[in-house]
Amino acid sequence: MTDLHRVVAIVPSSDLDASEAFYQRLGFAVVSDHGHYRILADGRGWHLHLNHVEGWPEKVEDNPFGLYLYVEDVDAVADRVRELIIEKGAPHRKPWGTYEFAVSDPSGTLVRVGRVLD
Repeated sequence: MTDLHRVVAIVPSSDLDASEAFYQRLGFAVVSDHGHYRILADGRGWHLHLNHVEGWPEKVEDNPFGLYLYVEDVDAVADRVRELIIEKGAPHRKPWGTYEFAVSDPSGTLVRVGRVLD
């Protein structure tokens, strides 16, 4: 892997402080703060940009965005956000071969955290 070839999501947020706090619970840290634009990373491969967009979304349930965070220790991340997990009893094995759980960020972005099962 090289830092010169990767993809990074830019996620809109009407409350950057709330979004930053949420993503910190998942394991991100702010690596660059430009006021209305923050860059987060976990030091192991996750990268995320938060962009302030006033009034986004109009209704949280209408946010169409989603992220999938791959991680080796799914349970450790789940323990940090247990009360936010959407599906009861998760994380668990999915029919498509992953072990995962899902949460929503403060702006309604769906965040799935999981790993591919062998």
